[in-house]
Amino acid sequence: MYSFEGRIRYSECDETGRLSLFSLMNYLQDCSTFQSAGMGLGIDGLEGRGLAWVLANWRIEVDRLPRFGEDVTVSTWCYEMTRAHALRNFQMEAAGEAIVRANTQWFVYDTERGRATRVPEDQLVYLSDEPSLPMGPLTRRLVPAGDGTRCPEMRVAHRDLDTNHHVNNARYVAFALEALESLGQAAPEPPLTLQVQYRTMAFLGGVIVPVTHPCAGGWDVDLTDGAGATHALVRIQKRKEDA
Repeated sequence: MYSFEGRIRYSECDETGRLSLFSLMNYLQDCSTFQSAGMGLGIDGLEGRGLAWVLANWRIEVDRLPRFGEDVTVSTWCYEMTRAHALRNFQMEAAGEAIVRANTQWFVYDTERGRATRVPEDQLVYLSDEPSLPMGPLTRRLVPAGDGTRCPEMRVAHRDLDTNHHVNNARYVAFALEALESLGQAAPEPPLTLQVQYRTMAFLGGVIVPVTHPCAGGWDVDLTDGAGATHALVRIQKRKEDA
């Protein structure tokens, strides 16, 4: 397990003074990136071999979002790795209480061939003996129900990119929240579940056309390219057991 400590900054908060969902995702992503750097693998990771770890699937369960100034501890560990994929948990704690849990699925991507490939054996160095967190299922294929509402299109800007030169994983959630806002809607308050599935990469100058669909206790936001392909599907809903 790898952990780091932080304090919620004002710049990371939304208008309620709590950590925004976008900033929360960055805390979790930063944790795994810090782990790689601490192991001497850095953000370049497998780049020299024409490979890269890519995130395919998030499930984040939020009991509450920490407020400005709260001290938090963020942890991550890879609890399963096969030649096909890796599964990694994340957790955020405040005052000794777990307030956020996440489960993720990762693949190794061959950047030259443009497709997923086998996980190199040396990547087993990430594998931990920590058990997986008790969470809801990591749904492998989200499908929005019914007719959707098309929202104003968005253009991918430099601020949306990461070091892989495509849209940062957390930015898709920001796009989805902006789409709901354009309809006068808001994401459910915690406790909530946020799921994200990534399907095709979006690059600088590309168009994002959000299509929103109501779902049980919340929303599905299909972030399309406007021509039938989905970049990412975001589902945000009130936690079922608390709805």
